[in-house]
Amino acid sequence: MKTMDYTGYLDFWFTDKPVVERIKPFVDLGVKQFNVFFWRRAPLAEIVAESQRHSAHLYSTFDGEMGSLVDPGDNQKTLRSWAESLETAVQYNIPVLYIFSNQIELVEGKEVVTRLSGNFTEGKQYANLLDQTEKIIKLAEQTNVEIRVECLNQHDFIGRILVDNPQLAADWVRRMNHPQFRLTFDTYHQQRGSGELLSSLQNYFEWITAVHIGDVPTRQEPGTGEINFVNIARKLHELGFDGEIGLEFSPSTNPAIVMARVREIFPV
Repeated sequence: MKTMDYTGYLDFWFTDKPVVERIKPFVDLGVKQFNVFFWRRAPLAEIVAESQRHSAHLYSTFDGEMGSLVDPGDNQKTLRSWAESLETAVQYNIPVLYIFSNQIELVEGKEVVTRLSGNFTEGKQYANLLDQTEKIIKLAEQTNVEIRVECLNQHDFIGRILVDNPQLAADWVRRMNHPQFRLTFDTYHQQRGSGELLSSLQNYFEWITAVHIGDVPTRQEPGTGEINFVNIARKLHELGFDGEIGLEFSPSTNPAIVMARVREIFPV
């Protein structure tokens, strides 16, 4: 879809500033594409205008109110919300939208997985997710938007997320077998949940178009925790990776120092 480049996460960096004012500091660091969480709550028009002013662009987002794909009771909601997300992505020329198996809500400052509308088995949940995804992909085919799967770990949320491991996330993408439905490899979520980073990169590489870097346990830059990012970068080079490097972490120190460290390990 694109050549290798960095994506700056506006929800993690420069958080002492209003979200629109975080764009210029990123551009000053040489980062010119961005992700913002929860497009319905974000000032999209302002973010896009400010990005364009700096010859940058809003690259990805997701809907915080998409519903649970695993819940048959949410089927109408998930299709409606995805139609709205795709319309928004086309309107603002956003090339990537993220998809998750379950709805997550913020309750008293904690991220909580929304309860399902019935006592559905995991098999029924997965079957419903696959059926709904097929319908969403048909909507996406009317656009140039890429939809990306990302498994979430179980430690950061209260409740049960169905797609919480790379094997299931990769199976989801494999079953859809569609060029607009791809996989993101998130080092933080996978290490917190499943480990086996290098073998997963090798096994699922054909579907991976993005790698998000965040160390464990603090979700800060490479070198602040337990993940060997030098080995990950070496494996990506061996495999010929040319996709996105997502800066989905909170810097522990001066952003310029952090960005220099990222460039040293993951040159683009």
